[in-house]
Amino acid sequence: MVVASSPDEPACGTVVRAFDETSGPAAANDPVDTERWARLARAVLRDEGVGSGELGLRFVDTSAMAELNLAHMGTAGPTDVLAFPIDGGYSGAPPSEPTVLLGDVVVCPAYAAQTNGDPAASVNPRPTGDPDDELALLVVHGVLHVLGYDHAHEAEAAAMQTRERQLLAAHHRQP
Repeated sequence: MVVASSPDEPACGTVVRAFDETSGPAAANDPVDTERWARLARAVLRDEGVGSGELGLRFVDTSAMAELNLAHMGTAGPTDVLAFPIDGGYSGAPPSEPTVLLGDVVVCPAYAAQTNGDPAASVNPRPTGDPDDELALLVVHGVLHVLGYDHAHEAEAAAMQTRERQLLAAHHRQP
């Protein structure tokens, strides 16, 4: 397991703790660049007005994601991203406690690569076919879910996708 908690994090403020649980002796993949994705998550939090708090960002294999998907969503099999906001979500108001636990985002890079952004398998069709672009989208998507964004209705989905595109253009790659 690789953990990232970058040295550029402020002593107080937003902290993203990223964990790569995909690699190990039996894994056939390269380690996830947890520092890179933690920086992206912090940038999204900052742009969304989150001045302080803690977010967990986990990268897991398909079997771990399948377990989480079944336990929390009631759906068999893996998915690309799950978000677990802490009860009540983030209100945008300054926290009364020194550390606000925002929630966790869990990403399955292997499933995202396997589905190749297929809209039937994911709410996030891959815009470019690049695996890094897909991971960036999933990180942004998951963080926005933790902050209360949703896509259950058409208007919500449009607003969320617009915000995803803005954040990706600002912090990942120019389209």
